[in-house]
Amino acid sequence: MTVDGEGVGTGETGEAGADEPGWDVDPDDESGAAVVATVGRQLKAWREAAGMRAAEFGAAIGYGEDLIYKVEGGRRIPRPEFLDRADEVLGAGGKLAAMKRDVAEARYPKKVRDLAKLEARAVELLAYGDHNLHGLLQTDDYARALFEMRQPAYEQDEIERAVAARAARRSIFERSPAPALSFVQEEVTLRRPLGGRMVLRRQLERLLEVGKLRNVTIQVMPTAREEHAGMQGETQVLKFGDGTAMGRSEGAFAGRAISDPKQLRILELRYGMIRSQALTPGESLAFIERVLGET
Repeated sequence: MTVDGEGVGTGETGEAGADEPGWDVDPDDESGAAVVATVGRQLKAWREAAGMRAAEFGAAIGYGEDLIYKVEGGRRIPRPEFLDRADEVLGAGGKLAAMKRDVAEARYPKKVRDLAKLEARAVELLAYGDHNLHGLLQTDDYARALFEMRQPAYEQDEIERAVAARAARRSIFERSPAPALSFVQEEVTLRRPLGGRMVLRRQLERLLEVGKLRNVTIQVMPTAREEHAGMQGETQVLKFGDGTAMGRSEGAFAGRAISDPKQLRILELRYGMIRSQALTPGESLAFIERVLGET
């Protein structure tokens, strides 16, 4: 997952011309840009109907005039608190605050939204991770530590935006009917203390919690294995209710996403071999508990 093209807010308010909290609109994200533009037009209409100038409105809600023009012009994605304050000051009766639901998707990169939509449709997910824990399994603190290590370095606002996007995907665990989720993780992903010892402890506790769900299987691939079918890298397959599927593997088909049944069969066979070589689900949970006790 990437956060390329995300805007950065300085956190300063009340000063005209400041690059204030919010996120830049990705010009290549047509659907997101359309949503933000619509919200901007509505804000401007309510402001003008209230007889307020942009500077006056900005001062009333605690933001600078420059940000008001950017939001109204569809060039800046407003944060939820911006819309809450605007609704209150303009007396919109909840109509502007309700737009938070529309803006929520646009704040995440299109690639992340597309992935979340696929995961939301999936009835089965198969995922092997060799380097980091799968994004769906990560706690906020673990995900934040990963993004903080990226080079070139992200701004703090970019990091928080990326963490929020990853956290939003975890709604898959609350779906009904529940999808079947299978994860195989390398032992090293359970031992590397990214973010520090306490971050790792909380992450291991989260794995134990999720691994006990009836629709979730977590398996550990021990480092000492002499036979390993996953040496070509991460592999993931998503299966949908209409019988179609999508998959990707770093070491197959040039790393491209695929949907051809014959190619998918190759990935499924590979994943099946990986699962057979890993610890069983019961052994894996016991292994994670031991690692937690050693951490």
